[in-house]
Amino acid sequence: MSTDQVQQPDHRIATVSLDNETFVRWSPEVEHERQVAVFDLLESNHFRLREGPKGPYDLELGLKDATLVLDLNAPKQQHTEVRLPVRPFRGIIKDYFLICETYYNAIKTATPSRIEAIDMARRGLHNEGSEQLRDALASSIEMDENTARRLFTLVCVLHIRG
Repeated sequence: MSTDQVQQPDHRIATVSLDNETFVRWSPEVEHERQVAVFDLLESNHFRLREGPKGPYDLELGLKDATLVLDLNAPKQQHTEVRLPVRPFRGIIKDYFLICETYYNAIKTATPSRIEAIDMARRGLHNEGSEQLRDALASSIEMDENTARRLFTLVCVLHIRG
């Protein structure tokens, strides 16, 4: 994170939640990933609406039909909603789920070198998905790479159904 971003306390997400309508019981692995993503996101992020109220922002992520909804509230300012079609992300999310399942299964029985290879593939897909998310939101939202990575994790969690 650059010095400019550190000095801009209004360019950040202060709280994050997932839409209650989307909640399901997640596996322990998925719940752990969600908790880590939220913790890391709140610990350090750079997030700014290009047009709209200044932060810090309270963010609620949700899925409505085939649309990702970022519901943003800033203290004493108007509510802003950013919508993004999820169709372009379906392939990468599906591939990411498959590699994560392979990774969690490999942890139980595979050799360390096999686990490392699968983990590298998992990270590569995660990086690709987070960059795709960042690019898709670039006209509305400025964010750093780590913020995009953590948001991509949460977008994936939203796609898990009971």
